[in-house]
Amino acid sequence: MTFGQLLPAPARAEATQSSSFVIDASTTVWAGPGTGSTERWLRATLGPALGLPLRDGPEGAVNSLSLYVDDSLEPEAYKLTVDSDRVEIRGGAGAGVFWGAQTLRQLLGPDAFRRARLRSGAEYAVPAGVVEDAPRFGWRGMMLDVSRHFMPKDGVLRYLDLLAAHKLNVFHFHLTDDQGWRVEIKRHPRLTEVGSWRSRTRWGHRASPLWQEYPHGGYYTQDDIREIVAYADSLHITVVPEVDIPGHSQAAITAYPYLGNSDVVDTEAMTVWDSWGVSPNVLAPTEDVLRFYEGVFEEILDLFPSTFVHVGGDECPKDQWKASPAAQARIKELGVGDEDGLQSWFIRHFDRWLTARGRRLIGWDEILEGGLAEGATVSSWRGYQGGIDAAKAGHDVVMCPEQQVYLNFREDGGPDEPMPIAYVRTLEDVYRFEPVPAELTEEEAAHVLGTQANVWTEVMENQARVDYQVFPRLAAFSEVAWRRLPAPAERDFADFEQRMTAHYARLDALGVDYRPPSGPLPRHQRPGVLGRPIEGSPPNV
Repeated sequence: MTFGQLLPAPARAEATQSSSFVIDASTTVWAGPGTGSTERWLRATLGPALGLPLRDGPEGAVNSLSLYVDDSLEPEAYKLTVDSDRVEIRGGAGAGVFWGAQTLRQLLGPDAFRRARLRSGAEYAVPAGVVEDAPRFGWRGMMLDVSRHFMPKDGVLRYLDLLAAHKLNVFHFHLTDDQGWRVEIKRHPRLTEVGSWRSRTRWGHRASPLWQEYPHGGYYTQDDIREIVAYADSLHITVVPEVDIPGHSQAAITAYPYLGNSDVVDTEAMTVWDSWGVSPNVLAPTEDVLRFYEGVFEEILDLFPSTFVHVGGDECPKDQWKASPAAQARIKELGVGDEDGLQSWFIRHFDRWLTARGRRLIGWDEILEGGLAEGATVSSWRGYQGGIDAAKAGHDVVMCPEQQVYLNFREDGGPDEPMPIAYVRTLEDVYRFEPVPAELTEEEAAHVLGTQANVWTEVMENQARVDYQVFPRLAAFSEVAWRRLPAPAERDFADFEQRMTAHYARLDALGVDYRPPSGPLPRHQRPGVLGRPIEGSPPNV
C-alpha cells in the first residue's frame, strides 16, 4: 500500500526515502505511558492477522514499533514516522496513538484486516515516510437502530471494530422504540420480558402486505452492555445510549400499561408494534411516568459513562394528549400552554435531572418545539434548519440531516435495490455532504460538535442487510467527518474513488457485505418486497 491509498486521506503524507520497514517475527513493540490500549490492540488484532508475536522490546530498538503520547499534539492528532529500521507513532493522547495505528494497518495492506495469517512466509512492508493528521470534528459518529431489528451482541462488537477502522469515535446506540426495548432494566423487568418481543414483523415498507410470521426480538443484559461499552472504550469510541421519550414508547407501554394515556386508549390491550412508521401511543404526562423513567435513566447512567444521554424526543404525535382529559388538565396545571409545551416539559425535566448528575441531554431536533431546554444539545435530523436554529441560540449541535446521511436511504435508483427507501443517496452524494451550514457565523459554527450517519433498520432484517446499506457509504462519511474538505462542488471525488478501490479489498478482508459499485448481487436483492422510493433530489432544508 502507498500513502496515496489512505482513507480518510490525511492532512500530510509523504515518502521520505525509497526503502520500507519490514515487519516480521523479530519486530518488537515498546509502549510509553498512556498508550496501553494501542499496545493491546496491536497484539490482539494486528499480530494475529500477520501471524506475528510483536513481543516487548526496548524503546527505539532496531526493527521496533514505539508508541508515545506527545502533549504537543491535539488529543486525537497523531504523527506516524516510518524509517527503514523502526516505526514511531506519536499521539496527543491515547486516542491519537490509536488512530495512528489504524493508519499503519492500512499501509500494511488488506491482509492486516483479517483475523489470521493467510500465507506462511509472507512479507509485510510499510513505505518509509511521515503521516501527520488530526480530525476536524470531535464527534464522528454512527447511529445504529437495534429496536426495529435486533442485532446480537457479537454484531454490535463487530460494528465497533468497523467504526474504529474508519476513525469514527461515537456509537449512538438506539435502544428503545415502539417495536422493541433492548436494554435490561432490573427494577422494571417487564421492559425486556414483554417489551423486547413482537409476535410478527412487517416485511418491507409499512405499505407492504407481507409479514414475517414469527416472533422477533432480543435484548442486551446489563453485563452485555458493560462489555460493549468497555470494548468501545478500548477502541476510543464513546457509546451514547438513546432511550426514547415521550414518543416511540409503545413497547414500554405494552410492558407497563400505566405509562400510557389509559383514559383515551386501552393500554392493557396494547402489544409491541409489529409495523413501521410513527405510533400514536405516547407516554402520559404524569409524575408516575417521570419517576419510572428516572429509574430507567439511573440504571442507564450506571451502564454508560458517556457525558451525553440521548432521550429521543422526536415524532411525538399529540393526538392522545389532545383527547385526554388528564393530559389537558396537566397542561393547565403546569401552565405550559399546549401540547408542544407538554413535550418541552418532559424534555426540560430530564435536562435538569441529567445536568444534576453531571450528564448532558441530547435529543432529535423536535425538542426545539415548545422551547429548548437550557442545557440541551440537538441532533439535527430533519435537515439543517434545526441545527442552524439551535446553534444560533447558543446550543451545541450534531449534524445528521436525513437528506444527506441517512444510510437507510437507497444508494441507487436501479430496479434491483432491495426494499428501496426514500431518495437516492449515492457514494458521491455522501462524499459531498458538508456538516457545517454556510449560514452560521464562526462563533455559531463552533457549536457544531460534529456529525453522524444514521442507520434505521426497519427494512434491514439482519447484519448482512445492514452492511449493504452502510457500506461503502460509511467510508465516504468517515472522510467528511475527519477531514476539512473543500466546498462540496470542489471535492475530488475521482481521487476518493481511486482510494476506494484499495479500500474495497480491506472491506473484503473484514467480511463486510457491502454494495458493490456494479450494483446488488443476487443475495442482496429482495424481489417483490415493497419499499418506498422517492424520486428526484431531496430538499435542502
